[in-house]
Amino acid sequence: MNLLERLQQALERAKLGALLLMNDKNIYYAVGFMTMDSAAFITPQRAWLITDSRYTEDARNKCLPGVEILTNSASQPMMETLRTLCSGVSGDIGAEAESLSHLAWLNTERAVGRTLVGADAVINGLRAQKTRDELASLIAAQRIAEAALEAVLPMIKPGLAECELAAELTYQMMRRGSERNSFDPIAITGAHTSMPHGVPGEALIKNGDFVTMDFGCVKNGYCSDMTRTVAVGSVTDEMKNVYETVLRAQRAGIAAAKPTATGAEVHSAAAKVIAGAGYGEYFGHGFGHGVGLDIHESPRASLANDKPLGEGAVISAEPGIYLPGRFGVRIEDVLYLTGDGNEDITKAPKDLIIL
Repeated sequence: MNLLERLQQALERAKLGALLLMNDKNIYYAVGFMTMDSAAFITPQRAWLITDSRYTEDARNKCLPGVEILTNSASQPMMETLRTLCSGVSGDIGAEAESLSHLAWLNTERAVGRTLVGADAVINGLRAQKTRDELASLIAAQRIAEAALEAVLPMIKPGLAECELAAELTYQMMRRGSERNSFDPIAITGAHTSMPHGVPGEALIKNGDFVTMDFGCVKNGYCSDMTRTVAVGSVTDEMKNVYETVLRAQRAGIAAAKPTATGAEVHSAAAKVIAGAGYGEYFGHGFGHGVGLDIHESPRASLANDKPLGEGAVISAEPGIYLPGRFGVRIEDVLYLTGDGNEDITKAPKDLIIL
């Protein structure tokens, strides 16, 4: 069963007559083709991609079997096509309340002549539980990122600028088959590593620095995400202790991650280790987040999520300790939850590397 068929079954369970998708990632999930300025219209029996002449030929080659391609034109705007499709549906028509602005929602209802109902839970629920085919794409993206890391490690020396390292990570991923970065890479050094989302600048790596690299790429539409913190030249006892604490915390969270565990339970397993080492106030973000077509999606592995993560969930595992103005450490893997545990799809070494 392909993803479109899974979605059509979900529509039947939700008792929806149709689902209108305008979010690019949701369209890709439903019909198998990444596009812009388009829409997908899905019923339990049929599926259409409404796009324009820039994408028509490519869409015919790449869309999932059974998807009908309808091309916009000046004489046949997309909303008129959607109005015709909506007129043939007797049941409720779902749409993406989370990604459409209030004004866009009202304008779409007016244009198609139907009242829409929020149906984000239908597609979000499917996207949160990855199939093995989706997992294969996530792993492919992860292997590209890991190869890029291996390529840049010998380049990390005193005098290299953060922006140069970020650019090199991007280049190494692209030359290995990345479609694009899954987010702007973080490559920071020294005191900048205390900022979880520090922006690479002109700061130069020095002996005795930590260097944190948080980066990923896209393959077959799916994202990778990983963080490694390495040291240059030497580390102090405190730096080593913080690193080992973060690593123990990550392993505790990974051990707790399973389909029946809540996001809060997984987060707490890691946070307990960090707090026990005296650094509790310096771990301020969640243990992890869902990874898939978007770099941040459901489910969340944080205190805010009291629901079970579920079979097939893919989450990051990224605890950290950040000492303001001094240094920080984050280590990140990606996990696939299955059975009574998980599969860590990240294979890059995690023991402290001193270059």
